[in-house]
Amino acid sequence: MRPPLFVWTLVTLLTGLSWWLVERPIPSQERMTMPTDVRHVDYYLRELNVTTMNRKGRPARTLRATELRHYSDDDTTRLHLPRLTLHSRDALPWKIYAETGWVSASGDLVLLDGTVHITHEDREGIRPMRIDTRNLRIQPEQDYAETDERVRVRSGRDRLYATGMQAWFHHPARIKFLADVKGYYAPP
Repeated sequence: MRPPLFVWTLVTLLTGLSWWLVERPIPSQERMTMPTDVRHVDYYLRELNVTTMNRKGRPARTLRATELRHYSDDDTTRLHLPRLTLHSRDALPWKIYAETGWVSASGDLVLLDGTVHITHEDREGIRPMRIDTRNLRIQPEQDYAETDERVRVRSGRDRLYATGMQAWFHHPARIKFLADVKGYYAPP
């Protein structure tokens, strides 16, 4: 028994439609394209956790990030949710949190973009401190950071507000506020 003409017509139509779908050019909005910042990535890491040591073999800095992307064209690195810990032999570490970060090719400059939080835990005789700012520039080898943005400092019930900051995190740590400094110091 021969299949009806309807079945042959349907098979021919489906074959032609399949051929047309395979051979037709793909419109530009349907093409899969990589974002421009991905095309020159030569490697990336997820859940980065690296500690660098000082000359005496003690931890100097710990860098954590949810993602690291290294760019081959300029040898720079982008970080997502970087967490930088600056260790000190004589004091508790400083911890710096940011939304994103950029590391220069030489590694001597780190730019933390967006909201940045700097914390220092409490220790006997020293209250905890939290500094909130934006867009922090860090020179890791010198344990130095600076910003031109607004700065808010909280330590216990004390508050300080300023525009611009320079900070030296190695022991003994010091912070210099650059302009428009206003503070509220609560009595003990």
